[in-house]
Amino acid sequence: MPNGLFLDYVDPWINWAWLVSHVAVFSDALLQHITLTLIAIGVGLVISLPMGIVAHRWRALRNPVLTLFGIFYTIPSIALFAILIPYTGLSTLTAEIGLVGYAVLILTRNVVVGLEAVPRDVLDAADGMGYRPLARLVRVELPLALPAIFAGIRIATVTTIGLVTITAVIGLGGLGQLILQGLVENFHTPLLVATLLSIVLALVADLALAGTQRFALPWSRTA
Repeated sequence: MPNGLFLDYVDPWINWAWLVSHVAVFSDALLQHITLTLIAIGVGLVISLPMGIVAHRWRALRNPVLTLFGIFYTIPSIALFAILIPYTGLSTLTAEIGLVGYAVLILTRNVVVGLEAVPRDVLDAADGMGYRPLARLVRVELPLALPAIFAGIRIATVTTIGLVTITAVIGLGGLGQLILQGLVENFHTPLLVATLLSIVLALVADLALAGTQRFALPWSRTA
């Protein structure tokens, strides 16, 4: 975003004329925010699903896996970016490493919890019907674990939407960049509007995922 974009505007709350003339700025920032979030959740799922299955299958790996991602989760985002920048620069990769890392703990933990919640008698029945381990996992365990996995996706998505704003410190951040720029230049319009948009985005994403879960997993409606 060009420096000094807001310097010619001073308004205690919202400058409606400026806002109307800069709709494209907000739409671009919103699109970047959504893109960064989708990449983080998508890659996080690709990593966490097999990791969760491995941690569930081999119980000795459960605590080490969750502890490893838990340690990563405790690293402050600013400190993480400072560590990564010398190697990956001020890039989308730097932002996504942090976002994916934070999402993986939530997703992996919910995959493990979902698989562990499958009733033992259901597993015994599947074994009695001749299911091999892979077939039992795909056709019995994962479908029954989906409510917990969806819950993890909802939590990780809302969390990631909030964390994306922090990537403004490395020149990304979507709506976070507008928040930071408005704060630095003491111009409240982008600060307030971008904050409201990020809140609305989180609410819409959570409601959309909840609706998808109710539609795709009707047996979880009473859960």
